[in-house]
Amino acid sequence: MRITSLEQLEAVGREGLQSLYPGRVRIAVGVGSCGLASGAGEVLTSTEEAVRVQGLDAVVRGTGCLGFCQQEPLVDVLVPGKGRTVYHEMTADRAEELVGVVAQGDAKADWALCRMVAEDWIIDGSQHPLASGEAAEPNGIPLYQDLPFFQKQCKIVLRNCGFIDPMSIEQYIARGGYRAVYKALTGMQPQQVIEQVAASGLRGRGGAGFPTARKWQACREAPGEVKYLVCNADEGDPGAYMDRSILEGDPHSVLEGMLIGAYAIGAHKGYLYVRAEYPLAVQTLEAAIDAAREHGLLGDDILGTGFHFDVELVRGAGAFVCGEETALLASIEGTVGEPRQRPPFPAHKGLWDQPTNINNVKSWANVPVVISRGAEWFAAMGTEQSKGTMVFSLVGKVTNTGLVEVPMGISLQELVYDIGGGILDDKEFKAVQTGGPSGGCIPQELIHLPVDYEQLTEAGSMMGSGGMVVMDEDTCMVDVARYFLTFTKDESCGKCTPCRDGTKHMLDILTRICDGEGREGDVELLEDVGKLTKEASLCGLGGTAPNPVLTTIRYFRAEYDAHVVDKKCPAGVCKALIQYSISAEKCTGCGVCDQQCPEQCISGQDKDPRVIDQDKCIQCGVCRDVCRYDAVIVQ
Repeated sequence: MRITSLEQLEAVGREGLQSLYPGRVRIAVGVGSCGLASGAGEVLTSTEEAVRVQGLDAVVRGTGCLGFCQQEPLVDVLVPGKGRTVYHEMTADRAEELVGVVAQGDAKADWALCRMVAEDWIIDGSQHPLASGEAAEPNGIPLYQDLPFFQKQCKIVLRNCGFIDPMSIEQYIARGGYRAVYKALTGMQPQQVIEQVAASGLRGRGGAGFPTARKWQACREAPGEVKYLVCNADEGDPGAYMDRSILEGDPHSVLEGMLIGAYAIGAHKGYLYVRAEYPLAVQTLEAAIDAAREHGLLGDDILGTGFHFDVELVRGAGAFVCGEETALLASIEGTVGEPRQRPPFPAHKGLWDQPTNINNVKSWANVPVVISRGAEWFAAMGTEQSKGTMVFSLVGKVTNTGLVEVPMGISLQELVYDIGGGILDDKEFKAVQTGGPSGGCIPQELIHLPVDYEQLTEAGSMMGSGGMVVMDEDTCMVDVARYFLTFTKDESCGKCTPCRDGTKHMLDILTRICDGEGREGDVELLEDVGKLTKEASLCGLGGTAPNPVLTTIRYFRAEYDAHVVDKKCPAGVCKALIQYSISAEKCTGCGVCDQQCPEQCISGQDKDPRVIDQDKCIQCGVCRDVCRYDAVIVQ
């Protein structure tokens, strides 16, 4: 159905509403990449088969990631009038049993993560009730909004992820989708749209935090016969998967944001640049683009307004540097993905030398909400200079890993402890790295730091695209700096000398230090090379690559000195600087360690304390991992 009026848009929305709430049992399985990696594909198949065999009158469908990746696979069951219950850590066998329980009108409380008696529709500020009467009362299963992981979150960008079938444009429209496009095209001038975005305080969510409206204004005012619009979905940070989850779980939010941006700047052609390593995101995007064209929401005469705009999907080859906007543009043009000198900026001279506006996935997904709810509503969240929310992938040595969306200004402590549940195995928090491989490492003494663009930059880190890696007491900060610098050195395009040679030189020094060959003056040399690389590199990759090195030196200088001067690794990580031994007092002589040792360097008679032959030991740590009595000592 081609939509040319608000009435037709609402008719499609009613169709989607019937699909979302079908008047019978609806079972949704989270089949985002995180869910599939945990076995959600088998859970979905088992659920479908159990529903068929047991004759349950139910609709079974897939959905995106709800965010609590630690608890995948997730399955939620919506029973009309009784609400929605989310079950965690599901298996194929559990799914089959769950269908039987649901068929009997019961629930499996011991498998339940949480339940929902209503759903918030952030796009229009309404609430859709799911349960009534006694079903809405407490029943021992925590409410979604009361669960610590979700309690402090505010989902704007992630508003539909885990709530709709991403392959259904009807369900997206049912929850208020494409209303913002209609509002902009039929009731606002392009300049009014830009002014609304400016008043909201929305800043680019791809890392730099540049005011979105200023980009749009510059592109709109730039002379040129043709103007282009680009979505940067080239997410390559280790441990980061925010953009991927949005594209997999709610692709239409990005398309709608791009439509509004195109209208504002006067563009009629857009490109969505996504990594080829994201096959599920590519598949979901292709389906969404086809559905939007079929419904007249992409192409000519959109919503009967005469405005035309279309999107082309471009698959990137996986070069990290193509996340930098000028390298990304070069890749779209079919040339080598290398950064260009700026100025001129893409807003004035971008794709094929025409004015081009580039924003990140999360930036585009925010736009429909800004237009629907208004600038004042959006600007009420966050801090004075950083408005709205930010999506983070919370990973590392934290109890609850997952995707979280929180208001700007929340503290690191709230993220790590209140939402993340604290450090694994009750160990001590040591640091958190924000901003991906080019971000900085923030120490325990700054745990109360508010998270916004200015505060993170002042601390030596950055917001980046939203990666957040938590580290515990067993982390060697020198080794961490080496790890991330290895990544950025390998991903450097090599075009400019400061980045190409600076990252290699820093990595050589760090490797020497971790190998026990550090020399006096190495730390100072690292600082000098790092600062030069930051100041002289052509693009943002080289300009931020030294951050892990400089912040670990700034906050953990004692660890560097221990490596260089004392030839010791305090965290017991760097193999050349540690030695394993076995405590005669704690060792029970069980023999497990010598049975598992790959070098057979542990000896001792039955029931006698074991001894490690230091000449043969390769510091692999297997003995410590298998010892049940904490008898293995690392020095």
